[in-house]
Amino acid sequence: MAIRIDRRSFIVTGSIGLGAFAIPGFAQMPSVQAARGFTHSVASGEPSADSVLLWTRYVPVDEAAVHLRAEIAETADFARIVSGGVQISGPWRDYTAKITVAGLKPGTRYYFRFVAPDGSLSPVGRTKTLPAGLAPSFKAAVFSCSNLPFGYFNAYAHAALRDDIDLAIHLGDYFYEYQTGDYPALKDAVAGRQPLPATEIIHLADYRLRYASYRSDPDLQKLHSLVPMIVQWDDHESANDSWEGGAQNHQPATEGEWNSRRAAAIQAYREWMPVSDEPWKAYEIGTLATLFRTETRVLGRSKQPELAPLLFKPDPAKALAEFRDGSWQDPAATMMGSQQEDWLAHAMRASVKGGTKWQVVGFGTIMGNTETPLGAPSWLAPDADPRAKAYMNAGIAATKAGLPFNFDSWGGYPAARKRFLTSAQKMGANLIVISGDSHNAWAYDLGQDGKPAGVEFAGQGVTSPGFESALGVDPKIVAKALVEQNPELKWCDTSRRGYMAMTITPTKVRNDWIFVDTIKSPTPAASIGHSTTVLRGRNVMA
Repeated sequence: MAIRIDRRSFIVTGSIGLGAFAIPGFAQMPSVQAARGFTHSVASGEPSADSVLLWTRYVPVDEAAVHLRAEIAETADFARIVSGGVQISGPWRDYTAKITVAGLKPGTRYYFRFVAPDGSLSPVGRTKTLPAGLAPSFKAAVFSCSNLPFGYFNAYAHAALRDDIDLAIHLGDYFYEYQTGDYPALKDAVAGRQPLPATEIIHLADYRLRYASYRSDPDLQKLHSLVPMIVQWDDHESANDSWEGGAQNHQPATEGEWNSRRAAAIQAYREWMPVSDEPWKAYEIGTLATLFRTETRVLGRSKQPELAPLLFKPDPAKALAEFRDGSWQDPAATMMGSQQEDWLAHAMRASVKGGTKWQVVGFGTIMGNTETPLGAPSWLAPDADPRAKAYMNAGIAATKAGLPFNFDSWGGYPAARKRFLTSAQKMGANLIVISGDSHNAWAYDLGQDGKPAGVEFAGQGVTSPGFESALGVDPKIVAKALVEQNPELKWCDTSRRGYMAMTITPTKVRNDWIFVDTIKSPTPAASIGHSTTVLRGRNVMA
C-alpha cells in the first residue's frame, strides 16, 4: 500500500474527534448563525493612492435584501464625509458588502463606517491609502498560517497595538478546513477555540460558517478594523495541498467533484475577505515599491510531485535519480500558469523601467532551496509519530539524490522557479520575495545560475506549529544544521510563532521576525527575534 508522505504528515499527530463550540473571550459560536445587524465589525483592503475597498456584514431581521451605505472621513467624528458608496447585499453573498470608495488623498489615514437602512451604524474602522511619489518609509506586517484551535491570535493583537503599520499582508492559510479533532488533535487544542462547523468544510455553507467563526475572533477583528489588509489564499482556504485539479485532503468518492468544492471555497473567500475578485494584482506604493499579489494554488498550479511511490521501488536511489533528472525538471510544471507568469514578468518589468525602487512579490509557499540535513533523524523525539519518521527518512533520501524536502512549495517546480528568477535578473529587479506556509521563519538569498536574484523573507505561522512539534532537540541545533546544509538559507527559526514586520525605504529593506511569548493564553507580549536588511542593488542580505 502506498504511503502519502507530505509536509503535513511531519507536523500532524492528531486523531479525529469532536470538541466544544465556544470560544472564550467572545460570542458563543452558535450565535454566529443567529446574529443580526452588523455581525463581524469592519475591514478594509485593496488600497491605492486614491481609493480603498471597505468591507462589512449586515444581516437584517427579515433576512431580505438590504442597502448599505459606506462613509469615509479624515476624522473619527465624521464631521466631513469625503467619499462613500452604496451596495445592495443579501443572502446570495452571505450579507457581506464590499464597497470601493474613491477620490481619496495619497498616504492618508481615514476613518470609515457603514450605515444600515434603519440608521444603525457599524463599528468605526480605520484605514490608509498608499503613498504617491517617493515615500521615505513604508511598513507592512506580514502574516500566514493562523489555526484557531492551536492557540490565541496574539500576533494579530501585537500588530494591532502598533501605530507604525501602514499595511497588513496575509499570505494564506487564513483558516484551516479540518474537522474538530484533526489538526490539532483534541489534546493539543486550546480549550474552547473550536470553529464551526465541527465537520470538515466542503460546501459553500461550510466555508461561509468557517469564515464567520474565525472572523469572530476579537484580535483578528481589531487588526482588520485598524489597517488595510492585502490578502491572498494558500491551500487551506480550500483543502490541504490543493492544486488545479484536486487536493491531498479531497476525496472525490465521498466529497464530490473538486471543481464544486473549489468554486465554493473561492466564492466564500471573495465574500468574506476585503479583496477584489481579481486573481492577481499589483499595488503601487508610490515609486518606493510595487507589491505583487499572486495566486499559486488552485487556478494554474500543476499537481505536486510525490516521492512516496519512488521510495517503494526496488532501487529507490535509482528511481530518485531518474526523477531528479527527468520529470522533476518538466518545464510544463507550473505554480502560476503561463498567463500569470507572463503578467507578472511584464508588470515587474514595468515597475523596474518606471524607476520604482523595489519589487516585492508575495507567494504562498517558500521559494528558497531547502534540503534535509543528513543528521536530521537524530532530532526526532523517541516517541515521535511514525509518520514523522517516514517524512524524515524521505527527506534524507531526497537530500542524497540532490532534491529538496518539500515538493508542495517551489521545490516541486524547479523550471518555473528558474523562469521567474532569471526574468527578475534580466530586468534588473530589486527583488524581495515574501512567503508563508511553512509555519517557520526563514531568510534566503535567492540565486540563479550562480548569480544573486533577490532575497526571501519567509514568515512563521500565527499559531500553526512548526518543526518543534515533532522534534526532541534544541531548536538551535536544528537551525544550525539547516543553514549549514543549504547555501541559500542564511537564518531560520523552527520553534516560535508570530509575524514579520517589513520596513521599506529607498535604499534598503529591513525585515523583523517578531515572536509572540505564547499562543496558549491571550497576551500581546512579543519581541523581535531576528532582523536582516538588504541594500538596493545588491539582491543579497547585508
